[in-house]
Amino acid sequence: MHIDQWIAAIPPLAVYVTIGLIVMIESLGIPIPGEIALVSATLLTIHPSSAVEWEYIAIAASAGAIIGDSIGYSIGRKGGKPLFVWLGRKFPKHFGPSHVATAERAFAKWGMWTVFFGRFIALLRIFAGPLAGALHMRYPRFLIANALGGIVWATGTTALIHYVGEVAEKWLSGFAWVGLAVAVLAGIGISLYIKHRAGKAMAAPADAEEPAELR
Repeated sequence: MHIDQWIAAIPPLAVYVTIGLIVMIESLGIPIPGEIALVSATLLTIHPSSAVEWEYIAIAASAGAIIGDSIGYSIGRKGGKPLFVWLGRKFPKHFGPSHVATAERAFAKWGMWTVFFGRFIALLRIFAGPLAGALHMRYPRFLIANALGGIVWATGTTALIHYVGEVAEKWLSGFAWVGLAVAVLAGIGISLYIKHRAGKAMAAPADAEEPAELR
């Protein structure tokens, strides 16, 4: 099957549901590449054979982020700090003591806005919901930051990728996919850089006291 036919055969609803579920699962605190999936799905909207629309991807991702973070908040609220101790033993690569300490320092410094900014930082994305619950942040405050972060992140990411891709397609004509491949590689490079910087931050000694309950 030609690539145009293959892309045209992808049901838009399946893309929207899949993206919503992936982002929701990541927001629960499960480390899967939600942002990469979001970018990949948005790239489909640039191809003329695709019926997928970036606005609906943004809506699905926003909903997934808000719902997933809210469920993660509930899990953290019920499990408390012992939940992170258990996760640290089971999954030290993602929930080790240094990871939790870094996230806690962020909450101590920014409070509810850690949830908002955490949507844009890979390290904090899987921690924001569960840790906010474990630290007893009030849910209305959490929900405001959660909703704002999810909507801004999802809409901003999809709109940027879509419109930059459209410009690339006009400039590169038949070589549009080459340009998009370069954009994806650049995105991977930026992600690796962020991961490297996050690793340095986690290696730094804890310089703040354990935060009190967030009101």
